[in-house]
Amino acid sequence: MIQSMTAYASRAGTLGATSWSWDLRGVNARGLDLRLRLPDGMATLEAAARTALTATLNRGSIALNLRLARTEAGQALQLDTAQLDRVLQALEAVQQRAFAIGVTLAQATAADVLNQRGVIQQGLGEEQDESSLINMLQDDIHVLLEEFCAMRRAEGASLHNVIHAQLSQIDDLIAKAATAAEARRPDAQSNLTAALRRVADDISDLDQTRMLQELAVLAIKTDITEEIDRLRAHVSAARALLADKAPAGRKLDFLAQEFNREANTLCSKAQSSDLTRIGLDLKAVIEQMREQIQNVE
Repeated sequence: MIQSMTAYASRAGTLGATSWSWDLRGVNARGLDLRLRLPDGMATLEAAARTALTATLNRGSIALNLRLARTEAGQALQLDTAQLDRVLQALEAVQQRAFAIGVTLAQATAADVLNQRGVIQQGLGEEQDESSLINMLQDDIHVLLEEFCAMRRAEGASLHNVIHAQLSQIDDLIAKAATAAEARRPDAQSNLTAALRRVADDISDLDQTRMLQELAVLAIKTDITEEIDRLRAHVSAARALLADKAPAGRKLDFLAQEFNREANTLCSKAQSSDLTRIGLDLKAVIEQMREQIQNVE
């Protein structure tokens, strides 16, 4: 069963005073393009995330984001006494210097002292075990990835049905093209005979061997038997790929190009309004199928 490259998954959790939220998004791409946005200082977690993604996914433009936040309970204020001592000593030196040159300064308040850089720090109310947080986040990645892949499979099942229906349409049009090609045979023979008579009337010393060669070339140029056979083979190959468990996006994309190539040749050889119409319908369905295949992993 095929998988889609388009999917989305999100998760959230908390540990003590820390909360987090993940979101994982995927869209179609020619290869596997990973874009990870994690907070600074989480190189271990980023490496684990990349390993998990590359082991599970084959194609797609993948964006993984992690946001961390501290709850109010974890934002206790802490006093840096060493910095406080340095600030008080600096204030004392300023007061003494001002007094020495005859300048009177207002006494600094406690609020003035606390507002100095580094005196007050926001810290955790109780020390968090960072390794426990990293472990929980690593476990969360696998759950997030499974939810993401579940959506990919669900989207893939829908794509499978759509592409399978389009292949059935193509198969029907191929059968109609074969019938139309057979129906045009009498007209084609009549046109060739009339053309031959005109040439024979204009040329008295017509080489019979050369004439037969030219007729054979004309017959080959208008015969679509090979195109019909190749289109049928492509339909069988595409159905086999849809039934295979292995990623099939690239192979299906190549087949779509081959489908289009044969349809173009069929139209160029049509020499019949009915066959031309069928060829154009065939090209339209193939293009619709190609657009769906762009989303297949």
